[in-house]
Amino acid sequence: MLCRRIIPCLDVADGRVVKGTRFVDLVDEGDPPELAERYAREGADELVFLDIAAAPERRGTLLDIVERTARRAFIPLTVGGGVRSVTDMRAVLRAGADKVSLNTAAVADPDLVRRCALRFGRQAVVVAIDARRVGGPDRDPPAWEVLVRGGRDPVGLDAVAWAQEAVRLGAGELLVTSIDRDGTQSGYDTDLLRAISDRVEVPVIASGGAAGPDDFVAAVRDGGADAVLAASIFHRQIHAIHDIKRAMAAAGIPVRITPEDGS
Repeated sequence: MLCRRIIPCLDVADGRVVKGTRFVDLVDEGDPPELAERYAREGADELVFLDIAAAPERRGTLLDIVERTARRAFIPLTVGGGVRSVTDMRAVLRAGADKVSLNTAAVADPDLVRRCALRFGRQAVVVAIDARRVGGPDRDPPAWEVLVRGGRDPVGLDAVAWAQEAVRLGAGELLVTSIDRDGTQSGYDTDLLRAISDRVEVPVIASGGAAGPDDFVAAVRDGGADAVLAASIFHRQIHAIHDIKRAMAAAGIPVRITPEDGS
């Protein structure tokens, strides 16, 4: 079994890392390059850098900050926000990203996923899906809708169906965020994760709701996630990456343990 990855997320607005609850009430959490360097040193497997204001502000990615971040952290870096074309993706990769995340633009122009995968390889294309449960907690079976522009706008897409279509078009990985759980520290939506992971053959990254090590374990064991992403618990040093990995290893989940993790 492949090692499961722990991925800190840098949500960036106005050049700073921020974090809120359900994509609102944002609080400053620090400088992107400084946090990236810290997380690489502490044993993160990858980093995700999301320019969360790019789509709402209808602008491109903050390439200068991406470049400075990539220079400080020598682990795989995924960058999203503001990529609307193959040319945009090329610029982000040249700035130091290893993979590029498509979200709002992919929903507006699904063929963008195919074009980017054809040009750069599907291993470089991540489709991010921001999903919100519909019909209440008692709906059986449960369902989720896709939202875009930083979780602001529903688009009438079923999240599971869109995940399958994104993979068919060429996505090599899916970043699945529960808007209901984001920033709440109430645990990942394992029903959402399982609904998607059971229907696609590419890695699924769990996002939204981490409170502690048990949530990371549940995302993999119950949700079928291949990687687990978190932000606030790492930014605010509520839990250390090596503690999360130790808990996952104790639960029988393979993880990459390095000397820097204190093992």
